Amino acid sequence: MRIFNIKFLAIFLGSVFFLISKMSAQENIMVSSLDAKQRSLIAIAAQTANGDLEGLKESLALGLTSGLNINEIKESIVHCYAYCGFPRSIRALQTFMSVLDERKAKGLNDPLGLEASPVNSNDNKYDRGKMVLEKLTGIKETGPKKGYAAFSPIIEVFLKEHLFADIFERDVLTFKDRELLTVSVIASIGEAEPMLSSHLNICMNVGLAPAQLQEFVRVIKPIVGKKKSKATQKVLNVVLDSKKKE
Repeated sequence: MRIFNIKFLAIFLGSVFFLISKMSAQENIMVSSLDAKQRSLIAIAAQTANGDLEGLKESLALGLTSGLNINEIKESIVHCYAYCGFPRSIRALQTFMSVLDERKAKGLNDPLGLEASPVNSNDNKYDRGKMVLEKLTGIKETGPKKGYAAFSPIIEVFLKEHLFADIFERDVLTFKDRELLTVSVIASIGEAEPMLSSHLNICMNVGLAPAQLQEFVRVIKPIVGKKKSKATQKVLNVVLDSKKKE
């Protein structure tokens, strides 16, 4: 009888350990995968940057069915303008308007979502932008300006005051969302590897996992083509290798 109890206990404990390990493995898969909303944001940004309005229509509709609301998509397209310009973003917004009209005609009423909250702050805008950038990079900005910031100080002011204060400081989207949009646009326009490298590092700093960034490359590949996706993968490999050595 005692031998039977020991065998039963061993089987029971083995089953428990198996279930725990299986649940742990499932959690790791979930953490290392982009969700449907994130994949949609990546596609929307890439097609906005490329000016692929027909492909964008499909991605916008898919984004709505994946759980993105109207204001999240509007905010995403507005964010993209900082990296691919007003013409591309305005055309994307016009395309989104037509998609919503078509869906309404079919009886589909998509959720509006929350409006972006006004940024109420009396603090100096440059200092606010600097603080946001330091949060994103995890690096304190000290010492004299270098490179392009020293060569053209005004663009560094624009970056701090407009890009990081006016845009990144807005809500509706998280820092993760905004960084996925950013790397998607930069990868799509191409020939901007230093900036792509910087923002891939920021992606990891705000909590995106290496496997999620690998998936990001797979998502943009059919949109941007082999050449640009290969260039993006090359930059990502360097970023991930450097992280391993830290």
